[in-house]
Amino acid sequence: MIGRLRRTYGRLRLGTRLALGLGALSLVVFAVVGTALTAYMRDYLSDQLDAQLGLAQVAQSKSIAQQGTLQGKKYYRWYYAVYDVSDGTPVLRKPEETSDLPGDIAGLTALAKAQVVTGAEVLRTEHLAGQEYRLRACEVEPGVVLVSGAPMDDIDNTVRRLVTVQVIAFGLALLALVVFGRRMLRRGLTPLSDMAHTAHGIASHDLTDPAARLPLRADRKGGGPEVEELRTAFNTMLEHIDDSLAVRAGAEQRLRRFVADASHELRTPLMSVRGYADLFQYAAANEPAERDRHLVRLRAEAARMGVLLDDLLLLARLDAAEVEAPLRCADTDLTELVREAADAFRAARPGHPLTVDTGTEPLRLRLDPVRIRQVLDNLLTNAAVHTPPGTKVSVTLTADAGEACVRVADAGPGIPAADRGRVFDRFYRVDKARSRDHGGSGLGLSVAQALVEAHGGRLVWEREDGMTVFAVRLPA
Repeated sequence: MIGRLRRTYGRLRLGTRLALGLGALSLVVFAVVGTALTAYMRDYLSDQLDAQLGLAQVAQSKSIAQQGTLQGKKYYRWYYAVYDVSDGTPVLRKPEETSDLPGDIAGLTALAKAQVVTGAEVLRTEHLAGQEYRLRACEVEPGVVLVSGAPMDDIDNTVRRLVTVQVIAFGLALLALVVFGRRMLRRGLTPLSDMAHTAHGIASHDLTDPAARLPLRADRKGGGPEVEELRTAFNTMLEHIDDSLAVRAGAEQRLRRFVADASHELRTPLMSVRGYADLFQYAAANEPAERDRHLVRLRAEAARMGVLLDDLLLLARLDAAEVEAPLRCADTDLTELVREAADAFRAARPGHPLTVDTGTEPLRLRLDPVRIRQVLDNLLTNAAVHTPPGTKVSVTLTADAGEACVRVADAGPGIPAADRGRVFDRFYRVDKARSRDHGGSGLGLSVAQALVEAHGGRLVWEREDGMTVFAVRLPA
């Protein structure tokens, strides 16, 4: 039975359980308060009755002293007994009326004897004639004792009425407390129900969908500071989950695009290699003079495919830099490194005039000279490939605020607004019509950015005074 009640209680809603708990606590409080109030009232009424007995016996003692018996000054349903105790044994005097004594006077006689023994007033409660009486014995004069008894049924009736009023009042108060308390608790716990509804709504979403988002939030106000704090933490958690889902979806989308682009980029040189291999086989049998030309093309396509694979491998190693560090850092003069890259650019791209400003002082940093030279070559080559012949290109090296900055700028047409946010994406080309033979694989800026970030720096794109600027910022 107890186990069933526990299971039933456990299935109740939190607001109902709190209301019942509050009701049970209130019931205990009401019981304690009612018991204390009832006991106090009974003691108070008993004290009042004792005082009334004392006052009545004072007047009655005068009558006994003067008349020898009790005459007049009697209360309805009270008992009176006068005893002579001159020899120490109580002897009852004849009452004025038979109704002054109960059928059994043993209790009155015992009280008179107790008064003789103690020599002071004696109070006692006895059952007389089927009812409870309050008895008081006092000395009227030497050798005479008066015993009076007052019924206590009025006290009992008053206490019973008080208990009845308390039960009704406390019962109504308890019922109101449970009913209205439950409503108030349910209203206060409504935000928690809103959070539970939101959680159920989230559970119904298919989070395996790459485009899955969590638009639901617990927005209902109220419930107090604790509930507000819980709501804030709940919504913050949802924001974090939502952002994580967005990041995961973006990563999966980039991965799929990367795999598709890599497959497409590798497919082209592989097809070329296979085609030139077939031509080489045909020329070896029919046109021996063409073999060397086809062999050169085979080597060129293989080399292009090797460069592409090297870039992909480098990006993979940079992505896993926490496991494998692909850099070999050493103290290097960045000024000399920039000049070497500029000399190589002038030799390879004579159609693009180059201006170099590195200052006169050497600038020594701890970096991987091969990889930073690769970054500079990529940026300079990018400036030449995407601008018409004769476009001015400049390289500037500065050092301030704890970092070194290499700025590669060109006066070309710039990057279209629609493409500016994706210039560092892998396999992305601004000029879609440019061939892979002349436009590259679309990995140059991605590799440059990854290498700079591996050094703890930044590669940013800027547009200043009509110039397209790529700035390499390295910590000094």
